[in-house]
Amino acid sequence: MIVGASFDSPAENLAFRDKFDFPYDLLCDENRSMGMAYRAADAPDAGHPARISYLIDPDGRIQQVYAKVDPAAHPDQVLADLGG
Repeated sequence: MIVGASFDSPAENLAFRDKFDFPYDLLCDENRSMGMAYRAADAPDAGHPARISYLIDPDGRIQQVYAKVDPAAHPDQVLADLGG
């Protein structure tokens, strides 16, 4: 499963998802609680989250942290880490 999240509103996330034809929904973290928990933001008033990814196994355990993400190369990096 792929999950994306941003600090944007539901309407903004829907427009972004549709613009880039993402096959998954984006979660709205308007209060920044998820961003704070996953270290994508260091303050509740952060303007934008850091681009960071986590590979989480089916049991909910973090298997890999991608602290710096290059959007162009990241899908291939994750697929390689998954063995595919």
